[in-house]
Amino acid sequence: MALIVQKYGGTSVGSIERITAVAEKLIATRAQGHNLVVVVSAMSGETNRLVALAKSLADPPKAREFDVLLATGEQVSMSLLCMALEARGCPARSYTGAQVHILTDSAHTKARILEIDDQHIHADLAQGRVVVVAGFQGIDAKRNITTLGRGGSDTTGVALAVALKADECQIYTDVDGVYTTDPRIVPEARRLDKLCFEEMLEMASLGSKVLQIRAVEFASKYNVPLRVLSSIEDGPGTLIAKEDETMEKALISGIAFNRDEAKLTLLGVPDKPGIAYQILGHIAELNIEVDMIIQNIGADGSTDFTFTVHRNDYKKALEVLNKLATELGVREIQGDEHIAKISLVGVGMRSHAGIASTMFKALAHYGINILMISTSEIKISVVVHEDFLELGVRALHTAFNLKEK
Repeated sequence: MALIVQKYGGTSVGSIERITAVAEKLIATRAQGHNLVVVVSAMSGETNRLVALAKSLADPPKAREFDVLLATGEQVSMSLLCMALEARGCPARSYTGAQVHILTDSAHTKARILEIDDQHIHADLAQGRVVVVAGFQGIDAKRNITTLGRGGSDTTGVALAVALKADECQIYTDVDGVYTTDPRIVPEARRLDKLCFEEMLEMASLGSKVLQIRAVEFASKYNVPLRVLSSIEDGPGTLIAKEDETMEKALISGIAFNRDEAKLTLLGVPDKPGIAYQILGHIAELNIEVDMIIQNIGADGSTDFTFTVHRNDYKKALEVLNKLATELGVREIQGDEHIAKISLVGVGMRSHAGIASTMFKALAHYGINILMISTSEIKISVVVHEDFLELGVRALHTAFNLKEK
């Protein structure tokens, strides 16, 4: 008998028919002798509906009340799923994040989990119940309802798996696993059987939308195996676990991409100690995350400094840089909102030379100019004009033969 935590995304519980199908799947899993804890997202489209309601009254809405509103979406899903289970003779009990006592910090709309009280869940499991928990939410020390940010139900699932010492955390979604890249761009993209945490962390941070990065970080830290599965079709999915000697080390595991990039360049920046801090310190004060950074070799006492931010933060970042230009002695500031990032990811590149040259050759063959380059031990990222994103992804998928096992 195994203790399994299963998380179902919005499309998986998007209608009464889907919720019924999930209930049937849970009953079949339980019939195999497993204990089940289930985490659910809000029904697909529900969170967007609630956001629109809030913003029709106040934009931005007060953060505390916004969290109270958004948390209701998952509560609808959890109660309906329990009703479907009970109607089929399967004992079940639902809990909000507050009832389970998922304690978080007080950062509304992006709270972090501090601890979980698993006492009630273990008691229900001992009595043969399926426990259904509302994802995406918790409660702070002052008993305020908090939410964990978009995709936070993944984090709830993994955190519960850690607290309960579950054998596996299964993430059910509308895709049947993690693919070498987005099949909508490359139809021959292949589902991956296994990935190590390191690879999945890179892919999640670089634009892959299958799993929330905080959930993968949580699973990696506590070594909880994750499996991404389809809630619609049966299949083995993709296992994400600790790297070990038995895992096949493909040269490149996948290609991630991000359309939401913007680039800012400061020309003629004084080449002196502390200038990078002066620039990025003001950006950080606005809570803007910086991704790639390039500083050219100094010449004649000046240099050029380029960095990328999320496209939503572009105008705010450009505004603060324009205010700083005179103070810093910058000659000119340039910006570009029409860029995208393409990244190769794979632990296999640690022991192989020539990955970068193959990548650059493939892009050059199609006349794709590289604007920026960033590397780590298991990834190479390039920034290109957004018009060349899909062509670049297809070119690299072919160049590294990712459709073959």
